[in-house]
Parts: sequence; structure tokens; C-alpha cells
Amino acid sequence: MNKLKIFVVVLVAAISILLLAPAAKEGMLSPAGAAYAQDDWKKEFEAICSKTQDSAALSPDELNNLVDRCNKLRPRIEKLDETQRKVYLKRLQMCRDLFAFVLESKEKK
Repeated sequence: MNKLKIFVVVLVAAISILLLAPAAKEGMLSPAGAAYAQDDWKKEFEAICSKTQDSAALSPDELNNLVDRCNKLRPRIEKLDETQRKVYLKRLQMCRDLFAFVLESKEKK
């Protein structure tokens, strides 16, 4: 499973380089590059919410950082179409709530 994730990340990186290379030469983004840029929120979302499994092992500073990142990502997700907005806002809120709960628990100790 871990090898599959690495493969997917490398594949996405390679495709993005191929799509953005012509735009970099011309000094502008291609339509494919613009679509890729719109998905940056999803990478941030995945980076944030992938930490939920390890939340108990994170330091209070790391948890605060993740809560802040959730707060900053929310407005970007609110701009999506209705279906995506509902799904990803709910999932983001669940991740944020977990980080806040773990942080609160650690601060009580």
C-alpha cells in the first residue's frame, strides 16, 4: 500500500511537470495548468487530514498549526460547487474538531 502511494505521488508530480512546462516557457499557464492550480486546495486538504491518524502523537504546536491550516483552507473549499463543498467542508470540520479535541486533552494534562 505504501508503495502505491509513492507511485501515485510520483505520477502526479510527473504529469504536473509535463503540463506546466510549456506554460513556464511561454510565461503563462495553460488551461490544464490552471485546472491543476485549482486542485491545490485538495493537496492541502489531504496533507492536513492525513495527520488525524497520528494526532495523539503530535505536539501542541503541531496541533495548533493544523487547526490554523484548517481555518485557512475553509474559505477555499467554500468556493467549490455545492456537492464538493458539502462533502469537503464536513470532512475538514471533522479533522479540525479532532485536532482541537486532542489539543484540549493535552492542555488539560
